Amino acid sequence: MSTFGALNTAYRGLTAAQQGMNVAGQNIANAATEGYTRQRVDQSSLAAPARGLFSGGLLQAGQGVSVNAISRLGNSFLDAGVRSAGAQAGYASTRSSALQGIEGILQEPGENGISTALQGFWSAWQGASNQPDDSTAKGLVLQAGNDLATKVSSSYRALEAQWSSVRGQAEGAVQAVNAAAAQVAAYNTTIRSTLAAGGSANELIDARAKLTETISRLTGGTVREQADGTLDVHVGGNALVMSGSVRALTLSGSQTSDKLGASVQLEWADRPGAAIAVAEGEIAGALSVLAPAAKGGAIDAAAQAINKFAGDLRDAVNALHSGGRKSDGTPADNFFDPAPAGPAALGLAVLPKGAAEIAVGVAGAGNLDGSLADKISQLGAGPGSPDNVWESVVTGIGVQSRGAQQHESLSSTAEISAQTSRASQASVSLDEENVSLLTNQHAYQAAARVMTAVDEALDVLINRTGLVGR
Repeated sequence: MSTFGALNTAYRGLTAAQQGMNVAGQNIANAATEGYTRQRVDQSSLAAPARGLFSGGLLQAGQGVSVNAISRLGNSFLDAGVRSAGAQAGYASTRSSALQGIEGILQEPGENGISTALQGFWSAWQGASNQPDDSTAKGLVLQAGNDLATKVSSSYRALEAQWSSVRGQAEGAVQAVNAAAAQVAAYNTTIRSTLAAGGSANELIDARAKLTETISRLTGGTVREQADGTLDVHVGGNALVMSGSVRALTLSGSQTSDKLGASVQLEWADRPGAAIAVAEGEIAGALSVLAPAAKGGAIDAAAQAINKFAGDLRDAVNALHSGGRKSDGTPADNFFDPAPAGPAALGLAVLPKGAAEIAVGVAGAGNLDGSLADKISQLGAGPGSPDNVWESVVTGIGVQSRGAQQHESLSSTAEISAQTSRASQASVSLDEENVSLLTNQHAYQAAARVMTAVDEALDVLINRTGLVGR
């Protein structure tokens, strides 16, 4: 190696150590940055020059070090595990939240629930049977009936509001997916051109990875990496993002027109009417609870159960009350409106306007007969009674909610485990970076000393050789 070659070798070592310190500093600065993947300088030694005419056949040392690339220490397998676990956690979380919302609407057990109103309704009829000539007792029947009807209708309307809310959340999630997909396509274009020019796109790849995790959590989408540095994102087996192109998603119907019981599905914006089969992600979880009751939709199933309960209660009470004797001896009419417009839960309305219209006895039994009121008060007892029907509704929803919560807990644990596994590979270790920083500092100092030594040798050879005897 020539003297000037040694100077060049020292310079290469100097620049390589400086690059190593820069990368270590970058890692330390981003130790707390979400989604950042640690980096390392990829170095290799430069081979010695080939033997030539003037080399004399002697072996020579290499030419120093070369910085080949700045590697991103990510793992595609661990990244895929995080995306998959996130998709499952998103689905479970959405379903669990919806079912817990239904439980909150029903407020069972509790003093504001329908079961409490039912007990008050039966108790009021029992009180009227014990005091058939007391208008106050009959007034309590009216009050209890109106209270029960109000709670049934308010529960149904709350379910309608929850359905619309989940529908709106799903719409927002679809818009978020479209926005993220457009950004992924833009990153693909930039990363491809950067890599083709020999640059480093590690930070761009980190940003793109966060977007693909968002898409996977919302839709359960999968990712395929390409040789040119781009990646494709697929939803339901079809490409959402392919290189620099992107397709848009949409929900069928509209947020203003769709009502409880409507069928909502995920579609491609350029292919309306063709449903996209998604089984994971927050959107899939939302669609599962938005579906009609016949397809397993939890919200509509709860609303239909309330409707059936209200209709059965109405028919059972009316069957006894209609034809009973009012206080003036005339036959009584129905207690609840028998033919409401719209859902039975919303049409559960008390027809009598005063205590005099309440029937507590049967015709021909006298003014002190309370047998009819007693029969109505006993409707809440026995198999198939409104109380038992309502109890089965509440129990069924509770079982679904509990199962969804357990699924959410398990999927959340799996997601945390996947993130921890990836973090052990890709996250920044301050101890490791400090060691790397010190190593590169010492290498820099050593290379500088070599450069100084070679410089001094050249100074002696050039400026001082041949001065003796002058």
